[in-house]
Amino acid sequence: MKKRVGVLALQGAFREHRQVLDQLGCDVVEVRKTSDLEGIYGLIIPGGESTTIGKLLQVNDLGEKIKELGTKDFPIFGTCAGMILLSKTIIDSDQYSLNLMDTTVERNAFGRQVASFETDLQVPAMGSHPLRAVFIRAPYLREVAPNVGILAEFDGKIVFARQGNLLASAFHPELTPDYRVHQYFLGMIDEHWVK
Repeated sequence: MKKRVGVLALQGAFREHRQVLDQLGCDVVEVRKTSDLEGIYGLIIPGGESTTIGKLLQVNDLGEKIKELGTKDFPIFGTCAGMILLSKTIIDSDQYSLNLMDTTVERNAFGRQVASFETDLQVPAMGSHPLRAVFIRAPYLREVAPNVGILAEFDGKIVFARQGNLLASAFHPELTPDYRVHQYFLGMIDEHWVK
């Protein structure tokens, strides 16, 4: 049976995530309103402008509904802006957050758009082969609570982490042909729904 996975489609790189999930055989739902959340098994929050996405999440209580799901162990994966929106604390910002992950995030931590880069990351949870990671105006997690597992670091900065049903990456796994991050998230969905 196909997994029905939602991709928040308010702004940002949702199409690229959709393409990866299509390749992996998922039934993809573009989430723009609360009714789109019905019947999905997990949700991806893509990269983009976190302040813009945050404002749009407040329309018709979509953000509150996602937050409610997140507190009930529903699998949610945030990339770049999604990492920011999942975090409980955003340094030097009072922007909207889903306030789900016990993490402190710093926005644009590696510099502006011109400072974007690609690198290979060691992610032991995904095997010994390095993971190619694309960083675009990327954040990083400055602090994480003990219940947050660190999956990868770059230059001493936490760029990939998991807290139970929540997954967050500072980089854009949807922009490379390596689908291991999405496969890992689909594995989290299996863990949740097989319980």
